[in-house]
Parts: sequence; structure tokens; C-alpha cells
Amino acid sequence: MTRTDSPRRASEAPAVPGELEDALSHLQCILVARRTRSNPEGVTWQQYDVLELLRIRGPMTPSVLSASLGVSRATTSKALRVLKDLGLVGQQTLGEDRRELTTSLTPTGESFLTRVAEQRRENARIVGSALSPGERAMFVELCNKVADALEPHLEPAEARP
Repeated sequence: MTRTDSPRRASEAPAVPGELEDALSHLQCILVARRTRSNPEGVTWQQYDVLELLRIRGPMTPSVLSASLGVSRATTSKALRVLKDLGLVGQQTLGEDRRELTTSLTPTGESFLTRVAEQRRENARIVGSALSPGERAMFVELCNKVADALEPHLEPAEARP
């Protein structure tokens, strides 16, 4: 019997997930489940990025937020509406031009970010206690290596079909 199958091309994914894919998927599921527990408000990752940027840089206008996050003004406006409804951000007019608003964290928004940071620290504590010092160092190195490999393949949400 002659074999006529051509070798699989690199672009063709195997039909069955491999060990690495399963491991990444399982870790992602666990981390998302733990994040959900500390996020009863249902803040999305994009909304979280807005909050975190405001925490780091302080109050800013929606246009500066949009540019800093690399998303459209409409996307930022939608995120800000939800965050305002949740009481996590507030907006005030800026100077003479009453149309220009500055956005800042509210005390509730600061509390939210503190709670989420506590969950991250708890995750790190649990993971750290399961690994030896050498394994921890290797895990950190591998996480950074994987993140560096995946990051160039990100595309803005608006570019996706």
C-alpha cells in the first residue's frame, strides 16, 4: 500500500489538543474562576485596564485614555459609561470648556482595585507555596518568556471579525 498523505503544514493545527494547549487552557480556567470570585461587579478586562491606568497615571480625559489604551474613543466611552454606573469612576468638567471631562477613580474604584490586587497576591502566595524556590524562579522566567512570545501576536479588539 502506498501512502499518499502529504506532510502536515505548520499552519495546520492538530485536531486534538496537545498537552501544552490543555495545560494553558486549564490554568486560564482556574485563574479566570479565581478572578471572577474577586470581581462580583463583572468588570471586563478592558474596563479593568481603564481603572488600572487611572490608578497609575491619575485623572485624565477620555481622549487621553483612548490613546493610552490603543482603543477607539467609542470603545472608551462605552467602558466609562459602565464604570460610572458601577460607581468606580467619576467625571468632572475640566476648566472653561464644559464639554471636556476628566475621569478619575472614586473611592469605590480604589477599593475594587485593592480587592483585585489582594486576589493576585493570594494567587502568588498559593502558587509560591506549591513550588520550591528554584521552581518559582523557573516559573517566573517561563511565564515571562511565554508572555513575550504571545504579546507580538495581539491585535486590537476592533480588528477582530
